[in-house]
Order: sequence, then structure tokens, then C-alpha cells
Amino acid sequence: MSPAPADGRPPPSDSGQLLTIGQAAEYLGTGQRFVRRLISERRIPYVKLGKHVRLERCALDAFVAAGRVPCR
Repeated sequence: MSPAPADGRPPPSDSGQLLTIGQAAEYLGTGQRFVRRLISERRIPYVKLGKHVRLERCALDAFVAAGRVPCR
């Protein structure tokens, strides 16, 4: 297991890490508007922390895996 970075955040490989909409958009390589649309259409699970919305990295990975098209 790799140690946590000096700033106290969990390592980036942690699949349970909570990401902001901006971080999730960067992770997926899309815009924030796309991520917000996924949330509003309930196509991806999210976590509400008060007024803040966070996305689990494992939920993003599952969303990508569900959209994967196998090669021939």
C-alpha cells in the first residue's frame, strides 16, 4: 500500500475517493456540463454532502465500463 501524500489527501489510486464535478470531468476527459447532465438525469450515482455534490471514482469507472463496446 502506498503512503498518503503529504497534504493528507488519499492517494489517486483510491477507487472510493470522492471527486468534485470538475475533477470528475477531468478524469473522464469531458466538460463539467456533461457530468452535471449525468447527475441531473440520474445516470450516475452521486453523494450529497450538504450543498456539495461529489462523485466516487469507482462510480465513474463503472459508468465507463457499462458504456464499453467490445471489439470484433
